[in-house]
Amino acid sequence: MNNQPYLIAEIAQAHEGSLGILHSYIDAVAQTGVQAIKFQMHIAEAESSIHEPFRVKFSKEDATRYDYWKRMEFTLEQWKAIKQHCDAVGLDFICSPFSNLAVDWLEEIGVHTYKVGSGEVNNFLLLEKITQTGKPIIISSGMSSFAELDQTADFLKSKKANFSILQCTTAYPTKPEQYGLNVISALKERYQVTIGFSDHSAKIATGIAAVALGAEILEFHVVFNRSMFGPDAIASLTLEETKQLVESVNEIHWAQNNPINKNSNADFTALKSIFEKSLAVNKKLPKGHVLTFADLESKKPKGYGISAADFEKVIGKQLNTDKSQWDFLNEEDLT
Repeated sequence: MNNQPYLIAEIAQAHEGSLGILHSYIDAVAQTGVQAIKFQMHIAEAESSIHEPFRVKFSKEDATRYDYWKRMEFTLEQWKAIKQHCDAVGLDFICSPFSNLAVDWLEEIGVHTYKVGSGEVNNFLLLEKITQTGKPIIISSGMSSFAELDQTADFLKSKKANFSILQCTTAYPTKPEQYGLNVISALKERYQVTIGFSDHSAKIATGIAAVALGAEILEFHVVFNRSMFGPDAIASLTLEETKQLVESVNEIHWAQNNPINKNSNADFTALKSIFEKSLAVNKKLPKGHVLTFADLESKKPKGYGISAADFEKVIGKQLNTDKSQWDFLNEEDLT
């Protein structure tokens, strides 16, 4: 991942089952600077049933959740064309399968990386199918406890899988008290693998904070407009916000890889000579006057009088010459 934050723009169901809208998203995302675009492959017959309830009742055109998944489907040939479009514009094609059949399709298509959604983290049947491909795997930890993640990590390590874990909170949109930014470092320490952040806050600041705290992968939903229909729109970034996020996190990454040495300030020698100050007197004072704090002022530049940092050394000293108001004060002026 070239040591830069790996940024994944999630389309999910923002296409609303329209192939044309989906391809429009590919072109739009390619202009934002992210490295990858992510989809979800739903094959209703293989993954769902008429008994599946809606997470949130949002659809005015689907009688059941199963009907909704049917409407989100594309054919294998359509998916191949989607992958080709991603290749053409330089985006890694990442996809979440929700059935073993979807894994078979994704292998035929040539998926770059598998994303495992929060609800599938302990679906070891699906995980076994994915690990058999040898492709990289990104796990989303949204609904999982550490105990559950331990089981999944142990399973993947036993299969010698190349996997990463994302801190994620399954809430749409996620509120600040739900971000779990503290979990990023805990995941790093616990699993010793690449750790990232899956965001549903619809805020640029969240992703910036996650990268600053060590997230190496950043996944977030994107949408043309948050007023659009669909369950994830309100928890998504717009395309313009995505561009701002990309620029910001890359700058944070650059900053992290260029640490400042506060033991040395040699680069500021010239500036310090301009901005730092010398001691002066703030009033006309006669020879023999004993200096007090009230007599002193500091004036730019440095080097024309005693350093303002050493003001305590002159208090109580006697002038051996007359001084005009605003004259610099030097060692030879003191007895």
